[in-house]
Formats: sequence, structure tokens, C-alpha cells
Amino acid sequence: MDNKEHLLGTRRFLPMFITQFFGALNDNVYKQALLLVITYGWIQQQTADVSTLNNLAALLFILPYFIFSATAGQIADKYERSRLVRYLKISEIIIMILATVGFLIGNLWLLLLALFLLGTHSTFFGPIKYAILPEILKPNELMSGNALFQSGTSMAILIGMILGGAVISLSQGNLVWISSTVLIIAVLGYISSTFILKQKVNPNNIQVDWNFFRTSFQTLKYAKSLPLIFTILLGNSWYWFYGATYLTQIPQLTQQYLYGNENVVSLLLTFFSVGIGVGSLLCRKIGGTEVNIKMVPIGAIGLTVFALYLAASISFVPAHTGELLSLTEVFHQHTSYYHVMIAITLLGISGGFYIVPLYAMMQAYSPCSHRARVVAANNILNAIFMVTSAIFSIIVLSILNIDMKILFCITAILSAIFSIWLLIRIKPLLKTAQLSLED
Repeated sequence: MDNKEHLLGTRRFLPMFITQFFGALNDNVYKQALLLVITYGWIQQQTADVSTLNNLAALLFILPYFIFSATAGQIADKYERSRLVRYLKISEIIIMILATVGFLIGNLWLLLLALFLLGTHSTFFGPIKYAILPEILKPNELMSGNALFQSGTSMAILIGMILGGAVISLSQGNLVWISSTVLIIAVLGYISSTFILKQKVNPNNIQVDWNFFRTSFQTLKYAKSLPLIFTILLGNSWYWFYGATYLTQIPQLTQQYLYGNENVVSLLLTFFSVGIGVGSLLCRKIGGTEVNIKMVPIGAIGLTVFALYLAASISFVPAHTGELLSLTEVFHQHTSYYHVMIAITLLGISGGFYIVPLYAMMQAYSPCSHRARVVAANNILNAIFMVTSAIFSIIVLSILNIDMKILFCITAILSAIFSIWLLIRIKPLLKTAQLSLED
């Protein structure tokens, strides 16, 4: 029996996988619905322009990763994790009740508060889910488990964005339907969490420090004291910088360079998400069950080559005037459109090759006593890199007025440079760690 099918049939893995899936699904249903509600003015209390509110929403969701990640890691290392997951899923239901009130009374600030709290929920859940995997999986199952987690998350993000948009569109401004949707998903997430097996608690004398800034500094300092782990975390975070740079530009890329409407945006996001899912699953099939780095160079090459392919494909898209193209019209346009779709799919596949082994190595080589705090350090660095990506893109596109194709080329070259550094640095560290494990 295939290892992945075997894992999905086990009590130790399946409930955690489903709980993670529903969590990612609800995050994206709610975020997408809120962005559409703001964009189309269905909340009448908007005191700022749409662009400002959308960027504020994005900031509010990622801000908790800066503030709470380190404390979340301490809590996840100190207490029994299956119980923590259930508490978090109850909190998600409460947050969605708050969001429902916001939708029904038309209070934008209540909806933004719910978004911040949902980001906080995800911040506390992150260290738990990645620290649980090495506990519930055998060493030769870590690659498969991470592949399933990454592909499942990609599908949840994709389905969430589509579902959130579809419910808002079909309900024609009746926000009872989106409220019911997010509440039902939150309840399903809690139900699945009750089936997660009780986890062992490593002996510890951890004192949870609620000084968020001090804890964050100490968490990053600890991760930096582990050269292999810190290098892996930098590799993970570069992926989030890279992915954020591309995904953030897809709406503008579609409108200004492909002359497509919002349905074409959804199509490109679908290709990217499916690519990540396929790449994650192929990574385990090609790379084997043992935790290893051999797929990372292939993914890194793909992230550079296919980014340049995407930039070149955009250059050959013929100019179009008049109304934006629909999905059907796009498929009848110039062949360059097909090259853009292929490039974005291949970028997703390369991302799966790149990120799955790094996450598996992070879990395999982190000290058991500090595993959740290592994940917390990873989340802090991811957030820093994602914010840096936004600033970088603003400088290139808005301040320097450089063409988006050039932004993609610059990012591709930076990715090649970073990946060469990463591989040169990580291989001897990995060899040393493997020798010490054998001893």
C-alpha cells in the first residue's frame, strides 16, 4: 500500500490532517469574503479607500505572527498538544460568532478585529501542528506527512478562496450565508480535533513569558544557536518571500498584462495552488521516504528558470483594448496565454519540491524539547520575509516604476543566488548532524 494512503487511513494522522485542512479553509474563506465585502462596498461604514482597507486587512492577519509566535511556541512545548488544539478550535468558533455579528450588523471594525483574532488563532496553531508531526509519524513517514500537509493546505487555500468568493457572489449581499459558512467550517474543525490522539508531554520546566518582544528575541536567538536549523529556517522564509512576491502581483498581472477579468485571476491562483499540491506529492514519490535534501536543488532551479519563463511569456502577450477578457476568451487568445499558465503551474510544482524537504528537515533535526519553539522562530522569520517582500515590491513597482516583468526577473536571480548559498551552507551542516545522530 502507498505510504500516503496508509497515513490517511490512520487515527494518528488523519484527524490532524483534517483539522489542519478545515483551519486553512476557514482562514481563506473568511479573508476572501472580507476582501470582497470591502471591495464592493457591502459594509457602509468604510471610512478609508478600498486599497487602504485591503492592505490593512492583510497586515492585521500577519501581525499576530510577529507578536505571538514565540509565546505560542513555549505553550506548545509546555502543554499536551491535542488538548491545546481543541481549545484553539473552540476559540475559532467564538471568533466566527464575533465575525457573524460583524457581518449581520455591518460593522467593519468588528470584522477586522475578527480577522486579527483569526490570525492569532493560526499563530498559536502553527507550532502545535508542525511539532505534532514528528511525534505521530515514524522517521520514514515524515516526508510523506509533510507532502500531504503541504498539498492539503494548498487545496484548502484554493477551495477557501473560491468558496468565499462564490458564497458572497451567489448571496447577492445577504451576509447570513457567509456567516453560516464560516461557522459550519469552524464547528467541523472542532469535531475533527476531538479525534486527535493524546500526545506525550516532554519533561520541562518552561515558564511561559508573556513579554512578546523579549520572548521573540530569545526564540530567534535560540534558533540562531543551531546552525543547521537556522539555515533551514532561512530557506523556508525565502520561499515565503518568493511566493508572496509572485502571488501578490497576480491580480495586477492579470489585469494590466493579460487583460483578463477577476475570473482569470482565480484561474491563475488555481494553477499555482494545484502546482504546489502536485509538487508536494511528487517530492515524496521521487525523493523517497527518508528525510533528505536532494529535491531542494531541483525546486530551486525551477523557481529561477520558470520565473524567467513567466516573464518571457508575458512579453509575448499581444496588446488588447476594450473590455477585460473572460475565461473563455482567454483560452481563445494568443498561445502566449498558455505559456503563462504553464509557467505559473511549474512555479507551484517547483515550490512543492523546494519546501517539503525543508519542513521535514526542520522537524527531524529540531531538539524534541524545543521543537514547537523552532517552528515559532520559523513563523517569525516567515512574517519578516513576507513583509520585506511587500516593501521590496512597492519600491520596485511604485517608487522606481520598474516593469513587473523586471521584478520577476530580479526575484528569479535573487532566488538563484540565495539557493546557491543555502545549498553550499546546508550540506556540510547536514552531514555533521547525520553523523552525530548515528553516534
